Amino acid sequence: MNIAHLIDANSFLVSPLTFALMVGLAMALFWLAFLPDKSVQEKRQRLQGYVERGDVVEQVDMARSFGSRVLLPMARGILRAIGRFAPKRSVDATRQLLLHAGEPGGLTVLDFYGVQLLSAVFMGAGWFWMASKRLPFSNALLTGLFVGAVGFFLPTMLLGRKVEGRKKEVLRALPNALDMLTIGVEAGLAFESAMLRVAERWDNALTREFRRVVLEMRVGTSRDVALERLAERTDVPDLRTFVAVLIQSTQLGVSIADVLHEQAATMRDKRRQRAEELARQASVKMAFPLVFLILPSIFVVIFGPAVPPLLNMFAGVTGGR
Repeated sequence: MNIAHLIDANSFLVSPLTFALMVGLAMALFWLAFLPDKSVQEKRQRLQGYVERGDVVEQVDMARSFGSRVLLPMARGILRAIGRFAPKRSVDATRQLLLHAGEPGGLTVLDFYGVQLLSAVFMGAGWFWMASKRLPFSNALLTGLFVGAVGFFLPTMLLGRKVEGRKKEVLRALPNALDMLTIGVEAGLAFESAMLRVAERWDNALTREFRRVVLEMRVGTSRDVALERLAERTDVPDLRTFVAVLIQSTQLGVSIADVLHEQAATMRDKRRQRAEELARQASVKMAFPLVFLILPSIFVVIFGPAVPPLLNMFAGVTGGR
């Protein structure tokens, strides 16, 4: 009897404890069941951020002018449609020309061909319309065709001038940029940070290309590839030499600071040589305006007052005879 009573007492003590544990576990499971999922909240917040960002982008887009939102895309679509009718023999050459010009206005090859055709049509038709009022039809037509041909090649000439101007701008800015790159690298900055400092210091064609190189390296492009693209976009021989030396020094393990120092000194010497060359050419370039413009005006100023008395004297002599 004592043993049975003991077993009943132990079961009585264990049973409330087990019941309490089970109730506590049930309440914990019930609370976990209705607990909000953090991953769901994070997803909702992320989606809400995308929605808000889309609203901001839409507001920024609507803040732009009507011409940039509607007219400019429409004009580009028309240019591309017209450009499809142009000859495609020099697509690569035109693409390289646009690349070396800095892709003005974001023009593509088809856009540029459309500009050429529109220029030819408008200039030729405008000249024909004005000339037909004064000249015979055949002459007006021939001159209109000639002016249209000039209008077709005019954008190419303007683009070539822009390429030359951009190359000169890069060439002028290169020595100072290399000096500042050298200072930044020697001060302990990384090459990418030094290029970014140079890009923040000035605003020209070279520094804009430096910003593009830094952006390309930040999105995962290797430094050598980004620098090669820089040399290809600018097409400046001095910059190509600098990029080739820099890539070779990186492959051989040479210090970038030493390479930049040597290249900066070389670029300064080349700049001084170019200045001396231009100074020597100045006398030759001044010969034409000096002979045909300046000297005749000097002769007119000096000998002009003596011409009327001389004419009167000769008139009196001939009249006396």
